[in-house]
Amino acid sequence: MIQSLFKKFKEALTSVLPVSLIVIALSFTPLIDLSGKELGVFIVSSVLLIIGIGMFNLGADIAMTPMGEQIGSGLTRSGNMKLLVTVSFLMGLLITVAEPDLSVLASQVSKVMNGTTLILAVGVGVGLFLLLSVLKIVFKKPLSSMLLFFYMILFALSALLLLRGNGAFLALSFDSGGVTTGPITVPFIMALGVGISSALGGNNSGENSFGLIAMCSIGPILAVMLLGAFVTGDIGYTVPDYTTDISLLSVLETLLHTLKEVSIALGLIVAFFIVLQIFCLKLPLKKLLRIAVGILYTFVGLVVFLTVVTVGFMPIGYKIGTELASSPSWILIGFGFLLGMVVVLAEPAVHVLNKQVENITDGTVSRKSMMLALSIGVGISIGLSMLRIVFDFSILYYVIPGYLISLGLSFFVPGLYTAIAFDSGGVASGPLTSGFILPLSIGACCAIQGVSAVMNCAFGIVAMVAMTPLITIQLLGFKAVLSKRVSERIARKRILAADDEQIIRFM
Repeated sequence: MIQSLFKKFKEALTSVLPVSLIVIALSFTPLIDLSGKELGVFIVSSVLLIIGIGMFNLGADIAMTPMGEQIGSGLTRSGNMKLLVTVSFLMGLLITVAEPDLSVLASQVSKVMNGTTLILAVGVGVGLFLLLSVLKIVFKKPLSSMLLFFYMILFALSALLLLRGNGAFLALSFDSGGVTTGPITVPFIMALGVGISSALGGNNSGENSFGLIAMCSIGPILAVMLLGAFVTGDIGYTVPDYTTDISLLSVLETLLHTLKEVSIALGLIVAFFIVLQIFCLKLPLKKLLRIAVGILYTFVGLVVFLTVVTVGFMPIGYKIGTELASSPSWILIGFGFLLGMVVVLAEPAVHVLNKQVENITDGTVSRKSMMLALSIGVGISIGLSMLRIVFDFSILYYVIPGYLISLGLSFFVPGLYTAIAFDSGGVASGPLTSGFILPLSIGACCAIQGVSAVMNCAFGIVAMVAMTPLITIQLLGFKAVLSKRVSERIARKRILAADDEQIIRFM
């Protein structure tokens, strides 16, 4: 176990180091002016972030993933469809309500919308779409057709919001879909899909095990759009307090708040698991003890991770955004692209996804190719988001063409790549995106366009991070298809040439 933990720390170091070095290097340039106190807080936070990510990833491997797989396969083998869909809905609802990543977003828009209302609406959306995802696996329905249908509904609702003058809710709606699939939700839901798919079997069990995250990202967008359709009057926005306060009292308050959130989130999953263990799963004691240790690692890792993101990364992200805004636009856009390429490396759930993809595809889709496609996609998304802040235009100019391209590609690439791509979009937009990149975006927007433009310009960056990997990973699948066809053509020519040579020799 200790060896595995050190291996995870090494992986986490590789992930966090690029982001940290970029920010530290930037602090020694005239572009931004970080005080010694702010730089010190950021460096300490980066070290603790490595510890948090390492412990979380180990916990996900030995607890969250096995729990999800066991629940999925156990409920499916029971043959009780009502129990399966009921548990799916309740798990989606309760895990999402307790998802710390969603609370980060809700706290930043609390002046615009009641945080509890937002979280409950998003939870119901996830619960319903997790239920639909499970039915998709059971009845073996194609993911691409379902995605096309629901995204057409999303675009129709977007038009409705614009007609009612509530366009400010568009960016927040799409951001809600991105942040919902956070570090607690992702490992469990992905493993749940694997468990259900493996229990049902079939030729496409690998492909069917993906797609749950993609579907669960749609529910929150629909829910928040429906909330926005009933909001009337002007929508104001107040910038949260992003000051760097490292007093013992403030750090302790943040730590206690995070402890409470993570305890509720993990507690709900554990409670469900215990009930199902008693009545359905009947796992041996040895496996239960291993899962218990994994839950402890997950708990400590998440508490450390979320605390340092709140204390050290959010204030620094906001300050970098405000100060880079005074530089030429190309510097802000270029920095956004560079930061996007490396920040995805530090998202905990990305490593869970990449490992599962490599395992299920037997190495056909490697971790390196996945990470490269994700890095390029996220880099482009943040660069484009900075461009939108500079020129102040609606997120729909990105979202509609982007999703149309994504959905169009789904008809030309293998279904496995489509499912992986749409899952990757939800996974890439994790707590570091909402806790570091979003404050950076808000800071840049406040300095360039003013506070009144934040809802339209700054929000939507999480949605962009969730969208661009859909294209880059499907292009990876498109490349694989072309390479396969070229290889088959070359092999066919060689066979024909060999046959012609045999005929000539015979003659």
